[in-house]
Amino acid sequence: MALLTLDEAKTQLQLTGTTAYDAELTAYINSLTPVIERHTGPVENRTVTETVNAYGPLLALTQVPAVSLTSLTPVHSGGRAIAVGEVALDGDAGVLRRLDGGPFAGGPWVAVYVAGRGSVHPTINLASRILLQHLWRTKFGAARGNPGGGEDFDVNEPIPGFGYAVPNRVLQLLEAFKAPPGVA
Repeated sequence: MALLTLDEAKTQLQLTGTTAYDAELTAYINSLTPVIERHTGPVENRTVTETVNAYGPLLALTQVPAVSLTSLTPVHSGGRAIAVGEVALDGDAGVLRRLDGGPFAGGPWVAVYVAGRGSVHPTINLASRILLQHLWRTKFGAARGNPGGGEDFDVNEPIPGFGYAVPNRVLQLLEAFKAPPGVA
């Protein structure tokens, strides 16, 4: 599941009907994921394995959102095993709750789960296409001017850690999907 397909990228850049840039475009497409996911948390589904611990009613996963829980296995030989069917996953919050209402005890556990969104929301896809278009323009340098005419891709304030790599319009589109603090 890519944030956008090669065909979507070619349409956005008006490069349909040619394969001359396919390899380079694929590299650009692949580079979008970490930039977008820095703001949204995982979008593309991936399996995560991590050690988690809790002594209370909730157990928090670090990669949010989460799609599904695969297993929760105790780290220590004397730890309490917890079956997947014994917990409920709040995927948006990345939180596990025991169905019997009891606390998590007997950990730590190795949690294996799928983080991501299940599918790419159209707004995230649009943000990805706009970011691709912005980054693609940098390959032509200042001599080519602004081929889109009137677009304000280069009048942004610098973004800490990114400079001008991410246009404000992309950040505004991603705002609704912003990862909670300390996540992503």
